[in-house]
Amino acid sequence: MPAKTALDADARGGTGEAVGPLLRGVGVLRRLTEAGGTLSPSALERTTGLARSTVDRITATLARMGYVRLDGRDVVLTPGVMELGNAYLAALRLPALLGARADALADELDDELDESVSLAVADLDGIRFVHQATRRRAMSVSFRIGDLLPAERTAPGPLFATEWTPREWTRWHARRAADPADTAFPAVPPGPVPTGDSAFPARVERARRDGWAVDDQLIEPGLVAVSVPVRDPATGRPACVASVVSHTSRHSAAGLRGSLLPRLRTAAAAMECDLRTAPPPRPGPPPAGLASWTTASKHELGRDFVESLARGLTVPAAYGEGRSALSLTEVARATGLARATARRALLTHEHLGLVLAHPDRTFTLTPRVLDLGFPPLSRSTLPRLAEPHLRALADRLQEPTALAVLTADGTEIQYTAGADTRRVLTVHIAVGARLPAAATSLGRVLLADTASPLPPALAQVRDQGYALVDEELESGLRSLAVPVRDRSGRAVTALNVATHTARRSLRDCLQDVLPALRATADRIQTDLHTASRFGRVPPS
Repeated sequence: MPAKTALDADARGGTGEAVGPLLRGVGVLRRLTEAGGTLSPSALERTTGLARSTVDRITATLARMGYVRLDGRDVVLTPGVMELGNAYLAALRLPALLGARADALADELDDELDESVSLAVADLDGIRFVHQATRRRAMSVSFRIGDLLPAERTAPGPLFATEWTPREWTRWHARRAADPADTAFPAVPPGPVPTGDSAFPARVERARRDGWAVDDQLIEPGLVAVSVPVRDPATGRPACVASVVSHTSRHSAAGLRGSLLPRLRTAAAAMECDLRTAPPPRPGPPPAGLASWTTASKHELGRDFVESLARGLTVPAAYGEGRSALSLTEVARATGLARATARRALLTHEHLGLVLAHPDRTFTLTPRVLDLGFPPLSRSTLPRLAEPHLRALADRLQEPTALAVLTADGTEIQYTAGADTRRVLTVHIAVGARLPAAATSLGRVLLADTASPLPPALAQVRDQGYALVDEELESGLRSLAVPVRDRSGRAVTALNVATHTARRSLRDCLQDVLPALRATADRIQTDLHTASRFGRVPPS
């Protein structure tokens, strides 16, 4: 099918009640995800087959929702889009219930073998990662939460395939015949394509007999893994699969099985116990009126705002912990949409594979929701999340901004990100540079978050929520800093603005700079809290 008509044809196919703008908007998010999070509007025009005016309206709507930002000539995914995947992962509950066990196993192996541990779920005839406990080393596993891999080229795949029906095997054969090069799996590294589909059914039978499976360099040369199922206590089917992944420079597939399979089985048994004994979820109040803001945006932006796209994308946000299966009435109530509108949105999501309808007339999210922006953002660092906000603040105030963390001994700060301005007289400190913590506003904000008792000066910083250093580090230099806190409320980094005494008085710093600084810290915190809900965001 010619690219120019691909998404339009998809809008007409499958169901006559599909919402065309929602189909096209999801297509744009998927193309951005496949490209690593950034594409120009012209590249989106080519890859989606949509008219440039349509691309512009979709990206303007996604920007209004906080899912993308327009950065010069590029459209860039933002952490806000991870709210869609977070809704699926919260409804799934497996990362929350089992993630700590996977992390503990990775930490145990880190002490001796330094290997990564992952949890994956089935996604049609593929497997998709929902948790990763990776090791920080020069050669480490680069798969991300949300990455999709073909079942036949993984260790978890044969374990899930032991439960496949004849219809599912037929679908697998059809997919292999239509896409032998695995082009539908963007996370698969380029390289030689394995041949011989007959090998996979044999691997499935071995997995059925043994209760475990291995991947001996099927995805990429040098990559090996061993996997065991974690079974749902209610059905006996694999709820997920736990894997230990290594490299042939450290283990052969046989060696990995021999040295790590017993510990992996012990961890999986503990995970199954966790599933059996987990209390029912305690959801908060169900959301209501999630789409109520869209009408006001339509009135403000006019035709540049695609209201049906925005309304449709609020549907996944109706889900969460304790809200894994929702009826049409519950979706309509949570979103504030009319039943007819909510029904068409659900049918569209079902057509796209994002929602599954059940005989009891409820709908659940599928792992495909993670296709919408999650993988390229799930490995973000805090400096990467903060950089666009730093640039915006520097442009607004025409003063340099910076981000820093405390060193391990707490005596120095290390700069991790910054944004300069075009001034003759300015402050420029390179990323990676260190300064004494006690002499800087950044350091004082971070030191004020340490355990009590604090010296009076740091106690005052903690109480007021900012630090102002006036010509203490260098003559003529004033610096104002505020903390950036993680989901637990701990200050993990600090944000500052530096200026010259001739440009801003102390009063100006408090009246003009401090509110803008705090607003920027709030935006960084919002992105950090979204990105770190089901994954780790390194502070540097």
